[in-house]
Amino acid sequence: MQVQEAFKALSDPTRRAIILLVKDHKKSAGEIVSQFSSTNATISHHLAVLKEADLILDERDGKFIYYELNSKTVNDLIDWLKALKRTK
Repeated sequence: MQVQEAFKALSDPTRRAIILLVKDHKKSAGEIVSQFSSTNATISHHLAVLKEADLILDERDGKFIYYELNSKTVNDLIDWLKALKRTK
């Protein structure tokens, strides 16, 4: 996991919104796009950034691509942040 890439990906509000959309259930690209006023190309770019940061996983099923949260990367980030916390 590259912490810098993950935080850079999460710095964008649209990408954070996408993460929230896929945190509980897989969503198709079309389902994700329908939640935003942005173009398909813009959302596709955001998905690519999240995928590159290993924050989401994709799975092709026929002509559809489904996205879901990569909980391992999220847990690694949480563990990294917890390690920063001072103990008294």
